[in-house]
Amino acid sequence: MRQRRQGSGAQSARWILGILLLVQGFGSAIAEALWDTSFGVAGLLRAAGLPRGTGLLLGAAGAVLLAWALAWHNARRRTRA
Repeated sequence: MRQRRQGSGAQSARWILGILLLVQGFGSAIAEALWDTSFGVAGLLRAAGLPRGTGLLLGAAGAVLLAWALAWHNARRRTRA
């Protein structure tokens, strides 16, 4: 039976949340620019009165989380090799 490594749950959360924020943020920003509509989390934040750049900020946060997850993955891989 494989043993779970410490921090693997947090690592999975970084990947999932990063992808979600990337798609929701940049996708909503693109939809807003092209079709004057937003969707998902960014759409809800826009409906709450937050500025138009909120989608881009969410997408950037997703990109940062994905970069962090990738750096963590590469560091763990180097220590195992």
